[in-house]
Amino acid sequence: MSAILTARGLTRRFTMRKPLFGAATVVQAVSGIDLDIEEGETFAIVGESGCGKSTLARLLSHLIAPSEGTVTYDGRDISALSGAELRALRQHMQFIFQDPFSSLNPRMTVGALIGEPLRIHRIGTAAEQRAAVAELLRKVGLRPEHADRYPHEFSGGQRQRIGIARALATKPKIIIGDEPVSALDVSIQAQVVNILEDLKAEFGLTLIIIAHDLAVIRHIADRVAVMYLGEIVELAPAAELFAAPKHPYTEALLSAIPIPATGARRLRTTLEGDPPNPIAPPPGCRFHTRCPHAQDRCRTERPVLRDVAAQHGVACHFADTLSLPGIETTEKPRSAATQARFARYSQARAAMDAEAER
Repeated sequence: MSAILTARGLTRRFTMRKPLFGAATVVQAVSGIDLDIEEGETFAIVGESGCGKSTLARLLSHLIAPSEGTVTYDGRDISALSGAELRALRQHMQFIFQDPFSSLNPRMTVGALIGEPLRIHRIGTAAEQRAAVAELLRKVGLRPEHADRYPHEFSGGQRQRIGIARALATKPKIIIGDEPVSALDVSIQAQVVNILEDLKAEFGLTLIIIAHDLAVIRHIADRVAVMYLGEIVELAPAAELFAAPKHPYTEALLSAIPIPATGARRLRTTLEGDPPNPIAPPPGCRFHTRCPHAQDRCRTERPVLRDVAAQHGVACHFADTLSLPGIETTEKPRSAATQARFARYSQARAAMDAEAER
């Protein structure tokens, strides 16, 4: 596979001004990130709140401009695009927002919301746009007659499906989901995740998923990037990362994943303290203030992301010598298994639709 989206030296700083005569402070939310995202893969970016993953997602989609560095889509530098060129880019790269309640205009019908990208990009006639909206609603498990309703008439899971349909309207190559299921009940999360997987297989999408819930990422991702305080500390195929993490922070995240009540036991790694202040990050490795394996070198020398195995990069001085426990994992299910899982949820989804119509 070839890279459809690349980032080089991607950095974003935010200036925070204090009231009256206070001095301005600078927060470096993303620090010198390099990425290559392959066409057709599901690429996940994970980390705790405040690590910069949502900022990175907005940089990759050019919703915000980088302070330094470049983003290249399909061989073209998009970092400095504006106006008509940026509008044309939106047709190929769409965003699904975290909150399905605030991301939909309550004054617009569902049909108008889904059809808006088609009107903006002048895709099809009015009749063709109406037909496309009806088909998109079917694709996400809703009914064409729902186009005449308003967002407040739907549940959270149904609203997120509307958001997915809107993102698909222009037939994009890349969809970026910023915590697309975190605001939903656990039972509904599974339905939305399976819809995304099903649509990815049907339309040949490249998915970039931002999340802090590694249980969801374990289910859907091909590769995973782990972020800490604005930097990527580990990047690897999902199965390998879950089975054999190489960075202590990744191991701590994995240890927090709940396991079924089968009598199995897992050693829980507890991190001491809070993440450092991003305004004044610590010298050396940014994780050393919380790392149980930190040594003197970690406090003075900043580690770089380096390959310790094929396609497995780690920003840790001692990744070659640490033996960190992973969790049992299986290879990511392919399309046939995805269809089977999707079918298991179809009955529950139909029941939800019937309830919404009452």
